[in-house]
Amino acid sequence: MRINFKNLTVQVLFAIVLGIAIGQFFPAVGVQLKVLGDIFVKLIKMVIAPIVFFTIVIGFANMGDMKKVGRIGGKALLYFEIITTFAMAIGIGVMYLVSPGTGMDTSKVGANAAEVEKFTQQAAETPHGFVDFLVSIIPDSVVGALAKGEMLPVLFFSVLFGLAMAGLGEKARPVTSFFEQMNEIFFRLVALIMRFSPFAAGGAMAYTIGKFGLGSLTSLGKMMGSVYITMFLFVVIILGSVARFYGFSLFNLLRFIKDELLLVLGTSSSESALPRLMDRLEKYGCSKSVVGLVVPTGYSFNLDGTSIYLSMAALFIAQAYGIELTILQVLTLLGVLMLTSKGAAGVTGSGFITLAATLSAIPGNVIPMEGMALLLGVDRFMSEARAITNIIGNSVATVVIAKSENQFRVEQEPASTDASAPTDDSVYVSDQQLLGTSKG
Repeated sequence: MRINFKNLTVQVLFAIVLGIAIGQFFPAVGVQLKVLGDIFVKLIKMVIAPIVFFTIVIGFANMGDMKKVGRIGGKALLYFEIITTFAMAIGIGVMYLVSPGTGMDTSKVGANAAEVEKFTQQAAETPHGFVDFLVSIIPDSVVGALAKGEMLPVLFFSVLFGLAMAGLGEKARPVTSFFEQMNEIFFRLVALIMRFSPFAAGGAMAYTIGKFGLGSLTSLGKMMGSVYITMFLFVVIILGSVARFYGFSLFNLLRFIKDELLLVLGTSSSESALPRLMDRLEKYGCSKSVVGLVVPTGYSFNLDGTSIYLSMAALFIAQAYGIELTILQVLTLLGVLMLTSKGAAGVTGSGFITLAATLSAIPGNVIPMEGMALLLGVDRFMSEARAITNIIGNSVATVVIAKSENQFRVEQEPASTDASAPTDDSVYVSDQQLLGTSKG
């Protein structure tokens, strides 16, 4: 069987393997290659804000019915809250079952105090109170929101702009057509940027292995194993059950978005795959309007992997310091996590910053902030699991909402990569038809 090196999947896989080898045998070179991953993530972040803006506005304008918009948005937020709460509860349950932090040596925590201080300072600047969170959603200016690329303010403005356009009806059609053309241009730009993705994946992996080494996994292997197993079980059991209930195959969906998953694996950033993921989910069968509303919103409100990691990391630190949390304190932790986990960016290191915000927001500072230093060495490895779980969770959520809203197109072959995604509602079918014809 010949290997097609022109295929993006093959290129990314080859680059990841090469990056591991460089990081292991030439660690100094591997550390310097971090710049390749940083450049790629910046290139992707450069186009995310306008793509999210155009996609949401076009989706709203084509929907027309504002009741439908409100229904989809409300249903998506309810789904996000239920699933992320499940994710955090599972993480807490596994930590009490495995107790990977018990007996951990905390004597060397002070050696990483400077790095911990960097994250706690960023966390202090991040709003994590309920009122602060709501205020932070509203951008200081339209240009500022788009320039900074902060997801929640961009979403807020995009939704308002889309509602205004939808209210104008046919008067806004010329603007809608212009935005559709602009959206096509930006997706073409993404296609050009994606040619650099193998270099980014290889460089990021070389940095990880060169910086921390393969041996760095040993000391915290139990914690890492717990995180990976928990996320695997969450994806297979929870998300798999949700997919089966809604009449589609989880593994078929994963095969369809395999290129995006490999990209996330290499860069440890779910944001790096956002533009392509939106395009792929449309081709999978979801309507443009549902994809445009659910996917960007999910990147802020449906971070399943981040939710699992935060709950497990907080309890790991408590176990390492021999702190026995009461049932009330665990429930308080869960409540704080339900707020701080929302709006976390899908980029490398965001989970660590959010963890600092979570620990500082727990009344009485029950869990010591300096304990975060215990996780510094392997956070990079766990960020990959977080990012992959996040992107899978958002993909499942989009298909679920599309099917529940009769906005899913049934294909003769669901995993066909050549399928195009029409935007009018006439090609979509009812839930009864979906359950009767689904191959999942």
